[in-house]
Amino acid sequence: MLDSRYWKAGFFTALTSFVLLILGVRTVLGHDLVVNNYLTFAVFGLMVGIVSSLLLFYELSIAFKMFMVVLVLAFAEMFRSFLMMDNEFSEAIGILSLFIISSFGLAISVIVQFIVKLARKN
Repeated sequence: MLDSRYWKAGFFTALTSFVLLILGVRTVLGHDLVVNNYLTFAVFGLMVGIVSSLLLFYELSIAFKMFMVVLVLAFAEMFRSFLMMDNEFSEAIGILSLFIISSFGLAISVIVQFIVKLARKN
């Protein structure tokens, strides 16, 4: 049975990601959101929440901490591109940077975790 801290961390991460995406697109950019936007933001938040829960469930604490830091940096980069860029592609660049940075951060954090596990094993 899953410990309650796993789903709590996943739920908090998913909800925070969902709210930050809505805040960024609706409030910072000033766009009207439709149902598809909310659905897309919810799917991204759910994916991030599931990943964070799984990292905790499989006791990959280094990967979890690194992934959370990278996720914060990815959202910071998204907001930075929304606020600082004045061209018509700033919206797409911000969202894509969030997706790319978070996916690379997940991969790098898992690789670092397994390198640490292998080093401790020897």
